[in-house]
Amino acid sequence: MKIILQTDVDKLGMEGDVLEVADGYARNYLFPRQLAVQATPSNLKQLEKKITLREEQKKQEIEIANDLAAKIQDVTVVLRVKAGEKGKLYGSVTNSIIAAKLEEEEGISIDRRKIDLREPIKEVGFYTINIRLHQEVIVELNVQVEAEVDEKEEEKKSEGEGEAAEA
Repeated sequence: MKIILQTDVDKLGMEGDVLEVADGYARNYLFPRQLAVQATPSNLKQLEKKITLREEQKKQEIEIANDLAAKIQDVTVVLRVKAGEKGKLYGSVTNSIIAAKLEEEEGISIDRRKIDLREPIKEVGFYTINIRLHQEVIVELNVQVEAEVDEKEEEKKSEGEGEAAEA
């Protein structure tokens, strides 16, 4: 019996596949669970329409992702975080912090899970991070992590320089 799979079925096929299976398997397992339908001419036409709609939708998603990638490509996100003497951060910079800063400064909203940070950033410096906007569209984002200047430390430094100049 020829069938069209409605969903992915382990060890059988993917959604939309047209397969030949045993009659009993189709009637007793696939049809009652609504995993497949019989491959009639009308069902095959519906499948073709569904495939063309998916392709059009995929093209639109890629186009939107490419537009967003063009905006992101020229952006450098500057993060000021508390850091120690040798550039080690107190805590770390995560993908959610980067996503929030990108939305705050540039107005570009990106899901944090699309930002590909292999491990959190723990040192001051310049980083290039990949953002997966779509399966086929990956863009690089420049992130500059700087040490946050504490006002109290500034005052101490300026006082220390003033005392050294007087001596």
